[in-house]
This record gives sequence, structure tokens and C-alpha cells, in this order.
Amino acid sequence: MAHLTQRRPENVSGDFYVDTTCIDCDTCRWMAPQVFSQVGDQSAVHHQPASEFERLQAMQALLSCPTASIGTVEKPADIKAVQQSFPIALAENVYHCGYHAESSYGAASYLIQRPDGNVLVDSPRFVPLLVKRLEAMGGVRYLYLTHRDDVADHAKFHEHFGCDRILHKDEINADTRTVEIQLSGTETVQLAPDLLIIPVPGHTKGHTVLLYDQKFLFSGDHLAWSDDRQQLIAFRSVCWYSWTEQTKSMQRLADYSFEWVLPGHGRRFHGDRATVHQQMQQCVQWMQSV
Repeated sequence: MAHLTQRRPENVSGDFYVDTTCIDCDTCRWMAPQVFSQVGDQSAVHHQPASEFERLQAMQALLSCPTASIGTVEKPADIKAVQQSFPIALAENVYHCGYHAESSYGAASYLIQRPDGNVLVDSPRFVPLLVKRLEAMGGVRYLYLTHRDDVADHAKFHEHFGCDRILHKDEINADTRTVEIQLSGTETVQLAPDLLIIPVPGHTKGHTVLLYDQKFLFSGDHLAWSDDRQQLIAFRSVCWYSWTEQTKSMQRLADYSFEWVLPGHGRRFHGDRATVHQQMQQCVQWMQSV
């Protein structure tokens, strides 16, 4: 829980603030960019919410902060309404779960709502209020884990929902050895007609991405939009396995058609298929040059 005594001096005056426990995960800055920005190696409030929408975004970021580093001077009267706003609808049957986990360094988790069973993509914190909302939306059939870094409270979600967890064997460790569906190799896996798992070794050896309905790519830590470069990128500084292999994986991924990039870290991207294809080609060329 954020503490006023630890409020960063870089915050502008007003109700919302970030304290010194911030780990610079970027969650608040992309969830509420009108309110939060980076100052030094942490986040801070650069503009107090000036509308109901800005306040909603700031409150959603507060609840999603993995280290509870965001606080308000006044006790928020709208907290219950904001809690009910999760998962946050993005498009069609796709939602952002919020409630990011510190163990995943604030990685985003998503829900795909499907008649044949919902899919939770990577694990958020196991928060009772979120769990109740997921129950109301049909529960969880699969908990798909892109890679070892973003598994968070996977065991608690499995125990509660009885969902089958999915993770590549090369990502398995002591915490995930009981995962029900363990992928292997580098061939794609058609989990269902609308769900295609694509191995993309690079960031880690067994990293995979999920393509839903040939439209939504859940890219984990493999691919994301960069506001700084204004293009799709991979994370060179946190490539734990092989940049060469990640570049090859990106080349293969560029052959697929999709409209959304929904990462664990980094920013989302949405465009028409031609634009996304062009961005993917640009990303590969950039990767080959660095």
C-alpha cells in the first residue's frame, strides 16, 4: 500500500501520487498516460485527472500497480465501481485483466471469452474481486502461459477454476512442473480452430505466442510497440536466450496475418493487416541491424 510519507517529490500536487516503492514497470504510464509519466527511473504523476475518464484510468492503474505504489490522499469513494470495471474490454471478446503481479514485473494478463471455454493469457494476481468477475464471465478453461517469467499465481487459478495450464517444456521449472499441457519442439500447435500457439524462441528458449481468431496476437515478451521508436520491437537488453534465434522467430512470425499485438510488457499496437505486416517487416530489419 502506498504511503504519503514516501510520496515522490516529482509528483505534481493533488490527490494521486506515486511513492518511492515504484519498480518502473511502466504499467501506470500506459494505462493512464494522461496522468502518469516517467521521471528518472520511476513513475510520477505529471497531471492530476481532469475528467471522469482520466480518473477512471488512474484508478484502474492504481489497482493494477504490482507493488501498490500508487496512492490517493483522499479515500476514493469510487473504488467499488472501478473494481467492477475489470477485466477491461479491449475489442470483441478480448479483455485486459489488470491486477498485475510483482513476480511478473508488472506484466499484463488478458482474457479471451469464448463459447468453447475462456482462455486466460498469462497470470494476473489472484485477487478475489477479479476471480469473481472471471467466474461471472464463464470461468477459465485454459491458462496459457507465454513463458516462465509471467506465470505469477498460475497455481491458484488452476486450483480454483480447474483450468488446464499450457507452457512449453523448455520453460518448466520447480514452480511449474505440474502444468497439465507441456508443449515441445518448434512446430505450431492448433489448440482449437481459433487458437494457434506459435513457438518463438529468443527471449527465452521455450517462449511461445498465441494467435486468436487470426486477429489477436498475444506476444508475451517477444514483441511490443515502442513509443520511443514508433515501431514494433523486441527487447534486446532483456533477451535471455538468443537474439539470433529471436530474429529468426520474428521473421517466421511476420508471415502470419493479424491486427492486434497484445504484449506482456511494452505497449499494445492495433492496425489494419497491411500496416501490421509492414511494421513486422520493419521490426525484422531493425533486429538484424542492432
